[in-house]
Amino acid sequence: MAEESFTVKVKFPDNSETTFEAGAEEYVLGAARRAGLDLPSLCEQGWDLACAVKVLEGEVDQSDSLRYFEEDKECGFALICTGKARSDLRIVPHQTGEMRECRDEHGLPAPRGT
Repeated sequence: MAEESFTVKVKFPDNSETTFEAGAEEYVLGAARRAGLDLPSLCEQGWDLACAVKVLEGEVDQSDSLRYFEEDKECGFALICTGKARSDLRIVPHQTGEMRECRDEHGLPAPRGT
């Protein structure tokens, strides 16, 4: 039986969009790379915020992330290096600064090297 997969739409700052498929058991960043996209990342453990995206639609499983907080989800952010799609997604990459602001507002750790 084939693995379940989801459609991921990426909206870039210039308003262009691209779409790729992500398997239910693969990280969104890995699926993006397989599709030829070069999205930002650094630690690839869900620790820093380099791969932060804004989730416009859909659900991301962050259970493999080393440092992800409920407040991150409430603010609408995901770390795609260790996030797995649980539905079709629509995301905006390059959200490191915005996710850091959310964490600062909630008194949460926000690595400064990214």
